[in-house]
Amino acid sequence: MTTELDRAGLYRPSDVQLGRIAYRRRQTIRSVLLAALSTAVAGGALAFAVTGAPGWDRVKASFFDPAVARKYLPAVLEGLWLNVRLLVVCAAAALALGLLVAVLRTLRGPVFFPVRALATGYTYAFRGLPLIIVLYVCTLGVPGLRLQGMPSVLVLGGAALVITYGAYLAEVFRAGIESVHPSQLAAARSLGLTYRQTMRHVVLPQAVRRVAPPLLNDTVALQKDVGLVSLAGPIDAVRAAQIATAQDANFTPYIVAGVLFVLLALPLIGVTDWVTLRAARRQSAGS
Repeated sequence: MTTELDRAGLYRPSDVQLGRIAYRRRQTIRSVLLAALSTAVAGGALAFAVTGAPGWDRVKASFFDPAVARKYLPAVLEGLWLNVRLLVVCAAAALALGLLVAVLRTLRGPVFFPVRALATGYTYAFRGLPLIIVLYVCTLGVPGLRLQGMPSVLVLGGAALVITYGAYLAEVFRAGIESVHPSQLAAARSLGLTYRQTMRHVVLPQAVRRVAPPLLNDTVALQKDVGLVSLAGPIDAVRAAQIATAQDANFTPYIVAGVLFVLLALPLIGVTDWVTLRAARRQSAGS
């Protein structure tokens, strides 16, 4: 027995159970202390090896100059704000496009074959094309047509990101839709729901919940790739760092931009890890 009754008639842990709890607590504290100590030792050894290596002074002056970092940090931050706005718009549009294409690929019946073929061809083509080629075609080739009402280069760059990542997200959504057991569709149809209502109320909620981790991973990848719009000329964080590097012949602004991108991605990466762990725990509990 791990519990026993006290005088009030309530169950309380036995002495054996209390001993187990105390032992586990001591083991946890010991593990945390050992992890902290080993991390400090490894970090100190790495720092000593890097700073004591030949040529470290030149590396520090070229890549980690605090004065240059402070000088160009405002310009890089201003450019990063453009990346953040572009990320929000492109992520929402790519998710919507991917979901639409995934639904089109799951349509049944011979009458929808042309739609399925177009959706399949789109996903195959843009999953195989390098993003940089799509960016060059959209931001350099399309403006060369000199068509009336041509949008800005920034909008064209965002469109290249959307149509490329929409293909990846479409496959993620399609995998989630096809993971829903056909019996649930049959049950929904037997209750009188139309195909549209079945997809909206039965299939898509389950599909999106199941593929949330890969969707977030693709969003993290998009967060990095929005910096590629600088190839077309807009002054984002990467372009601002490039201009600053050319002015002072110092690569510290690139390091500053990289650190800012990492800090921008950390919350999304944390959410992705949390959702992945939660999904794994739910699956383990269900099994």
